[in-house]
Amino acid sequence: MKTILIDYANYNYWANKKICDLLLTIDNSIVEKDIPSSFRTIKETVYHIWGAEWLWLLRVETDADLLIQSPIKDFTGSFNEAIDSFHKVSEEIIKLVSDTNEKELTRNITYQNLAGMEFTNRFYEIIMHCMNHSTFHRGQIITMLRNAGVTDLFSTDLITYYRER
Repeated sequence: MKTILIDYANYNYWANKKICDLLLTIDNSIVEKDIPSSFRTIKETVYHIWGAEWLWLLRVETDADLLIQSPIKDFTGSFNEAIDSFHKVSEEIIKLVSDTNEKELTRNITYQNLAGMEFTNRFYEIIMHCMNHSTFHRGQIITMLRNAGVTDLFSTDLITYYRER
């Protein structure tokens, strides 16, 4: 199981980086253009993925049933700074999974969601959810980019990651 989780975390980093590298090369007006999806703009969608990965990482690392607020709530830096921090969080997830032994991957973690409701899930379930959540929203970003006229895009499919590594 550990090998699969490490693979999935590496894939997540690879796909996040591909999307973000592209976003740093296009006009900022596209990143901030109102293109409704789950979030109003591409930038808000990126921030949501970054914040969710950060939040899940904190929940797993603290192993406490406390309510952790969104780490990006008060972020005031630039988009480039956000992207740098986003990459670091994705890398931290890889490190966390790599440094966790097989038995620990099945341990229960109790946490509260942003509404204050308490849940308990296994470590590996949280990691799988987090990576899957990021994949969902990256797909939305691709669609939003197409709707904004950016058509020279690439695949961030898992199989593409396997083919390219």
